[in-house]
Amino acid sequence: MPFVVIFAIIVLFLIIIFVRNVKIVPQAHAFVVERFGAYYTTWETGLHVKFPFIDNISKKISLKEQVVDFPPQPVITRDNVTMQIDTVVYFEITDPKLYCYGVERPLSAIENLTATTLRNIIGELELDSTLTSRDTINEKIQIILDEATDAWGIKVKRVELKNILPPREIQDAMEKQMKAERERRAKILDAEGEKSSQILVAEGMKESAILKADAVKEQKIREAQGEAEAILTVQKANADALRMLNEAAPTDSIIRLKSLEAFAAAADGKATKIIIPSDIQGLAGNVTAIKELWKDDVANK
Repeated sequence: MPFVVIFAIIVLFLIIIFVRNVKIVPQAHAFVVERFGAYYTTWETGLHVKFPFIDNISKKISLKEQVVDFPPQPVITRDNVTMQIDTVVYFEITDPKLYCYGVERPLSAIENLTATTLRNIIGELELDSTLTSRDTINEKIQIILDEATDAWGIKVKRVELKNILPPREIQDAMEKQMKAERERRAKILDAEGEKSSQILVAEGMKESAILKADAVKEQKIREAQGEAEAILTVQKANADALRMLNEAAPTDSIIRLKSLEAFAAAADGKATKIIIPSDIQGLAGNVTAIKELWKDDVANK
C-alpha cells in the first residue's frame, strides 16, 4: 500500500512537471529559450515543450509594431535658438535573439540614440528651416536609427516629430510676424480687388463708348443711304418725266405754256429779281391780249 501511494505521488509529480513545461506561444510573439544559461533556440507561434530544470524561457517578446513616445528633448539650432522637441518612434522586433542579447535596455538605447541624432540634425538647421522641414528631419532620423538598430534586431519603421516648441519670446515674435503677414496679404487682396474693379469699370466705359460710336456711325450710314436713295428716286422720276415728255412729242405752244407755269412757280418765291426770257415774255403778252379780248367779248354780250 505505501508503494502504491508513493508511485501515485511520483506519477502525479511527473504529470505536473510535464504540464508546467508545455508552453503555447501566441500569435505575433516569440520566446527566447536558454539551455544551461546559454541561448538555445527561439520558439515561434505554436505548442512547445521544454526540458525541466534544463531549459529556461529567457524573454517573451512581442513581434507587433510598437510605438514609443519619448519626452521633449532640448535642442539648439544653428542660430542659437533652444527648442523643446519630442519624438514618436514606430518600430518592430525582427530578430528576438539580437533584441535579447544585442543591447541592454533596448528602449532606453533607442531614446538616447534618438535624442543625440535629433540634436545633430537640428544643430545644422536654422529656426525657420527647422519649423518648415519636419518631413526631411523625420526621414533623416529614421534612416540613422534604422541603421544603428539593425545590430539590436530592431527595425525602425518611421519617426515623427510630435511637437516643436520654441521659446516664448520666439513664439510671440512669430505670432506678430504672422499677423503682419496676414495684414499684408489682406491689403494686397484689397488692392487687387480695387484694381480689378477699376479695370472692369474702364472696360465697361470703353465698350459703352464703342457701342455709342457704332450707333452714331450706323445712324449716319443709314441717313446717307436714305439721302442717296431719295436723290436716286428724284433723279429717276425726272428721267422718267423727260422720257415720257420726249415720247409725247409736245408742240411749241405746250412747251411755252409749261415755261409759263414754271415762271409762275418761280414768281411765288421770295426772289426780288427775276430774269424772264424773251420768248416767255412774248408768250405772256399773247396771253394778256387774249385775256383782254375775252373781257371785251363778255362786255358786248
